[in-house]
Amino acid sequence: MEQSEAENLQKQIDEIEALSSIYEDEWCVIDEAARIFCIRVVDELEHPKWTVCLQVMLPPEYPSSAPPVYQLNASWLRGQERTALSNSLEEIYLQNLGECILFLWVGTIRDFLLLKSQSADAVPETRKTTEEAEVNDQDDYFLVCQTPPQQLAADVDFPESSEVEELPQIIHGEPITDRRSTFQAHLSPVVTPNQVKLLLQELYQNKKIANATHNIYAYRIHCEDKQTFLQDCEDDGETAAGGRLLHLLQILDARNVLVVVSRWYGGILLGPDRFKHINNCARNILVDEGYAELAGEGSRTSIKKKKPKNKRGK
Repeated sequence: MEQSEAENLQKQIDEIEALSSIYEDEWCVIDEAARIFCIRVVDELEHPKWTVCLQVMLPPEYPSSAPPVYQLNASWLRGQERTALSNSLEEIYLQNLGECILFLWVGTIRDFLLLKSQSADAVPETRKTTEEAEVNDQDDYFLVCQTPPQQLAADVDFPESSEVEELPQIIHGEPITDRRSTFQAHLSPVVTPNQVKLLLQELYQNKKIANATHNIYAYRIHCEDKQTFLQDCEDDGETAAGGRLLHLLQILDARNVLVVVSRWYGGILLGPDRFKHINNCARNILVDEGYAELAGEGSRTSIKKKKPKNKRGK
């Protein structure tokens, strides 16, 4: 007999309570309403060398008939290693259909990291984000999901196209200012990864945007012939922010779009509020430009804004 959404929700609650009590500081609630969570998995607790942040979104059908939507955040995790680990997680789901699997996933990732730490691979260098660098290392919140920074967005190597591609218009959203920090989203339609590269280069020609503390981005391109998506994200030093932005695009089922969120740090720590502002300004520009209609997200998030006017172009 199929389980109801209420039964699924209760199982999710029980699973989340168990995981949060076991992993404590490594556990992070990103969006309770959207059922998005993150857990920092390390090879060893006292002197961790290798870290992966497992970010999951639990759909209403989980665990009875659907798996968690997941993302592995670690800039060093690429190519065959990422594919192998993803295949292991998906195999666990298939072997445990209808059961809660997050604990098994965490264990599998930890085993993977332990094997990695025993190899001769060099340990990746890490640095802290703007806000993390200004607080004590014992601050629980900022210890969550600390991943190494990825390559600068403008320097990402995308496949080159032999054709000259037309550059779509860049739309600039309404800024949000809180305690002297300002957040602003920028959006452009894209249909190829090369367009993403060209648009990022174009965007960074704006000196104000290029000098932002963080330029977080995510894109999602629908391949109709294969019924799959090309998608990627970049934190630009703001831990796990790119993955959260990509999750927003997935939740809204936004297609063929690049969203960049710039943050100019004002010197005052915002804590978790910074992620709320990143999410809100991104959601608002997606709604304004009609990218959230398929998911039924027809209204903007009510937030305090700097100016009630969109600016298009540069």
